Amino acid sequence: MIKFNLFSLMIIVAFSLQAQPNKADQLQNPEKNQQASLNDTLTATLTSSTRLFGSKDDLTSVIIIIPSGSIVSVLDSDSTYLHVVFEEDEGYIFKRHAVINKPEVYNSQSIRYEEAAANSQPVQMQKVSRFTYLESKYGSNMTARLIAGKIWRGMDAEMVTDSWGTGEKINRVISGNLVKEEWIYKNTWLYFENNKLLDWGPVKK
Repeated sequence: MIKFNLFSLMIIVAFSLQAQPNKADQLQNPEKNQQASLNDTLTATLTSSTRLFGSKDDLTSVIIIIPSGSIVSVLDSDSTYLHVVFEEDEGYIFKRHAVINKPEVYNSQSIRYEEAAANSQPVQMQKVSRFTYLESKYGSNMTARLIAGKIWRGMDAEMVTDSWGTGEKINRVISGNLVKEEWIYKNTWLYFENNKLLDWGPVKK
């Protein structure tokens, strides 16, 4: 009887010792997963093409135009801008032009699968210089004026956006078939009717 009890006790001890490394592994895995999620870079996807500014205080400091659908790495943000990196360029974009992506934890198998899928797809659109992008839309003469930050009466809203960027604040009034908009920039307001620029002036402080 004593031998049987001793034998049973030894079996129980052996099983408990065997189970301990498994519990340790279970405790370590969540920590590894947590570290992996912390190391993930926060990214954002652009909902429309937007400019990458060298300085958020200077709307003429455009580095490049980033195409819609591109993914950028987010370094910081405030109420208006995201501080981002796109390929090799670092700067600021308007926050409203992007959607923050939820961070995900990938295992090695999913990473290998995604790399294989990316290699099988056609090469995506490469980074396009601002001048090339605008020249393909408007021609050389118009592009030179836009690059210089010029505005003139009769411009449509898209051309103004390509020259100055979208206003920091937009006031819109719709009356029948007439759409009136006032775009407020740091020091200037612009007035549009039905998408055409009609007037501008200094912001009163």
